[in-house]
Amino acid sequence: MSLTALAACGGGGATQPQSGDSGPIAVTASDDACGVSRTTAPAGNLTFEVTNKGTKVTEFYLYAAGDRILGEVENIGPGLTRRLIVEVTEAGTFQTACKPGMVGNGIRGDFTVTGGASKAADADSQLAEATRGYQQYVANQTEALEQQTALFVDAVKAGRVDEAKTRYSTTRVYYERIEPVAEKFGDLDPAIDAREPDLAPGEQFTGFHRLEKDLWSTGLQADSGAIADKLLTDVKDLHTKATALELTALDLANGAKSLLDEVATGKVTGEEESYSHTDLSDFQANVDGSRAAIAALRPAIDARDATLGTTLDSKFAAVQELLDSHRSGDTFALYTELTPDQVKDLAAAVDALSEPLSQVAAVVAR
Repeated sequence: MSLTALAACGGGGATQPQSGDSGPIAVTASDDACGVSRTTAPAGNLTFEVTNKGTKVTEFYLYAAGDRILGEVENIGPGLTRRLIVEVTEAGTFQTACKPGMVGNGIRGDFTVTGGASKAADADSQLAEATRGYQQYVANQTEALEQQTALFVDAVKAGRVDEAKTRYSTTRVYYERIEPVAEKFGDLDPAIDAREPDLAPGEQFTGFHRLEKDLWSTGLQADSGAIADKLLTDVKDLHTKATALELTALDLANGAKSLLDEVATGKVTGEEESYSHTDLSDFQANVDGSRAAIAALRPAIDARDATLGTTLDSKFAAVQELLDSHRSGDTFALYTELTPDQVKDLAAAVDALSEPLSQVAAVVAR
């Protein structure tokens, strides 16, 4: 099944793909329900308007077979409405899901796409070039991730704790930059990056954060070596799958926003690296990855919106200036060293950047 998450644009004589709906598909999320106003739509652009009427922060996903994520929108607080635009070019049965509390498999329902539509990138050279450039970026990042994970794993297995601690955050940089791509593979992302509080009952705690706990809290355990080996196997699998994945311009646009959502829901709160407190390194990597996606899309953004690009530039610069203020050479301060006011300033800068980033998908979809 060939699937894309890209919307079309006009201009330059490009052919518009057919619309996948006759208006936004309303999704009403609550703490125990996920109401989707229409569960069938023709292939093309699908726009979901997700309103959270519950008491918990929620997420919304569109899944293909094997729990591959076609699109997601995170950090939907109570009372808020967020939009997700996804392009699906071939018929099939998919699943929608709301995740109240942002945990578990979500409240799911079937969603059927009928007919077919042309891929927007096939008709637009700017979008095609954007995806080619970003796919090379993903390939480079996952290759480096595999190489650095191997060194990290060697240090863990040899009991070189100080070296492993040093390598921990520098290795994770490559993962955090392309996390939205990793999240498309529903089995690999939690295996590599799940935090212990997010696990379902009985689910095994593996990946980077399990080793983080071993290195900074409990000390290396009898199974730490096996956990490290599994991490390397999973990272190698991610490299293979991510390199082969066909990305599209809406993947880039949605991913750029998703990376800032990662900051807002985990890094700014200090929850992501609860043992090592190296959250600012992850924060920087998320910003780097978001900026890389926007850079690839920039020609298309500028052609469709004369001011959005410069707004994004200024907001990225403001976030970067704050991050740099907590850096000494290549090393960031531990998150526990920040004052409440400094955390508040970071959160405000992220929110200010998040707003124009939320506009990119709609601009790309024109």
